Order: sequence, then structure tokens, then C-alpha cells
Amino acid sequence: MVSAGGNDAVPVIAGLGTALPPRANQGDLWSGFFVRHFGGATRALAERIFANSGVVTRQAAVNPLLEDISTWSTERRMRRYLVEALPLGKEAVGRALTDAGVSAGDIGLFAVCSCTGYATPGLDILLARDMGMSAATQRVFVGHMGCYAALPGLGTVSDFVAARGRPALLLCAEVTSLHIQPSSARVDTQQIVSHALFSDAAAAVVVTPPGPRGYAVREVSAVTDTSTADHMTWEVTDTGFRMGLSPRVPQVLAMHVRTLVEELLDRHGLRIADVDGWAVHPGGPRILNVVERELGLPPESLVDSRATLAEYGNCSSPTVLLILDRLRNRPRPPRRVVMLAFGPGLTLYAMLLDLPVVP
Repeated sequence: MVSAGGNDAVPVIAGLGTALPPRANQGDLWSGFFVRHFGGATRALAERIFANSGVVTRQAAVNPLLEDISTWSTERRMRRYLVEALPLGKEAVGRALTDAGVSAGDIGLFAVCSCTGYATPGLDILLARDMGMSAATQRVFVGHMGCYAALPGLGTVSDFVAARGRPALLLCAEVTSLHIQPSSARVDTQQIVSHALFSDAAAAVVVTPPGPRGYAVREVSAVTDTSTADHMTWEVTDTGFRMGLSPRVPQVLAMHVRTLVEELLDRHGLRIADVDGWAVHPGGPRILNVVERELGLPPESLVDSRATLAEYGNCSSPTVLLILDRLRNRPRPPRRVVMLAFGPGLTLYAMLLDLPVVP
């Protein structure tokens, strides 16, 4: 999606709503559960990773301090998925619709992104029913794209709005707490990192034809390095979904992120210095450090991304929308925003947003 001209035909983000399960302190999660979960030689390593994760608090719909589901079957976890994800999605969607001043019955396309659960009928069908959407509302479900799913999802609903002239809705809902893996004496750094970072959340966005408020969706762009496809995985096992996360991921991002961003901005006659808002998915502190270094950004540029990681953890697909919510609620919201998110592939996604110029 590219629009090099004015705001006349460019869809806008008219509303955004979030929903969060109960919050837990990272230190309490460590001392109350994970210190026992990672025993023996693994414990000291795990403690360091938890302490250096950049996470202070995060959300858990299934809190290990209250119930240990690490030995549950995948079937049992999937049954729990709808129990937890459905009310979160309903809350986020309701808030986004209210924020946009749009009725559920006006939604022409409803897209849902989630990589942490499967159910049929799924969130798209059940929420369309419960929120009062029309029987003619079209639906799209995006699964297993992981942390970057919000950007292709947002691109999809924006393209629908541009083509049909009707409002569309995107929901990203993740319950990563369902996938705590069984305790093991084997040192598995990838599992420790994922258990130290990931969190639960839902975020919804209403996109409408051009209006006087909200960020215009200028373009979404991507690059996938398939030579590193094994660096980030999300495998379905008998005990939930298991994360594979190579320590080489930051190096791959370093190879591609500047070119991706510069080419996106160049198509709109812009440079990195012209961007005053950055919503960068905080896959972890190293990811943010790499983006900051490769783009030559001053430290304050990623303050909202780091604050989101500290307050909410890595919530997978909703996270970049949580950052956008922080940016738009600043006393003086940024004029131009670049959103960046990364995931399996390895895939990098970028999106350019800007506020309409008010005469």
C-alpha cells in the first residue's frame, strides 16, 4: 500500500483499544515459581536472564504463581485458550469501537491475529457474533505469524478500507502464558529467554476512510531472510507450543533493518531524521539496542518501546500496538511514526503512519 500524495484516499487509524489480564511482578514470578522450574545448573543462568530481560511487570491470564500448567496437554491448553482470549478480545474490540465512534454493525472486515491458540469456531466468529457485527461482515484469521502479525494485519484491513470505503477492524490477541514448558534439567537457553520475556495482551484497531483524526496508514513493507528460517520457530508439541529463539536473531536484524526503513521512507520523500515517533517491537533489550544502533537513533527515540517492554513484557502480536497507543496519547503525539516488528522467517515488517495536516 503506497500513497505518495495527500490524505484524500488514505485510510486512518480512528480508534485503538487494549485489554490486559492481571499483572505480575517479574521478581515475584522468578522467586515464586521459576526458581524451582529451572533447577540445578540451569538456575543461575535463568536468574541472570530474568534479571536482564528488561521486564519489570507483565500480564498472565494463566498465572504460574496460582496454577502450574507446565505439564498440561496441548488439547487442555487449547480449551483454556478460548476461555481466556475471548473476554480479552471483547474488551479490546469494545474499547476500539468506542474510541473510533464506530458501531460494530458498520464493520466491513474483521481480521484477527493470534499465534497462541486454535479453536473453531474461532475468535473471529465468536466476537463478530457477541459484538453485534453484521452477518455480512467479512473475516480473516491470521495465525502463526508471531510477533510481527499486527503489521500485515493492519495492512490487510487498511487495503480493505481503501478498496471498499468501509470501516474495518483488527484484533491481535495472545495468551502466551498457556505455553509454559515442562521443567527440565537440561540447559535450554531459548526456553529460559522465552519464559522470561513473554506476556499476554489484546489490542484492537479500527481503520476507517479518511477523517479529521487518527494516523493515516501510508504504507506497509517487509523483507524476509529465508536463509535464517530456523532462527525463530514456534512448534506445536504435545505440551503446548514451544519457542525456538536463536541468539543470532539480532545479527540478522542488523543486516536488514536500515535498508528496509530507508527504502520505505525514500518512497515518501523522507529520511530517518524526519521520523519523530518509533514503535519498535521489543523482542528483548538486544533487539532494541540493535535497531537504535543501525538506524542511528538518539536514545530517547525508543523510550516508549523500552517502557512497554518493562511494563508489559513481550506480548507477541499486540505489543507494537501497545507502543502506538503510548505514542498517540503523548501530550504532543509524533507527526510521523515508523512501526517495526520482527518474527519467524526471519521476517521484518515496517509501516509508515502520519497525522493529517490540519489547515
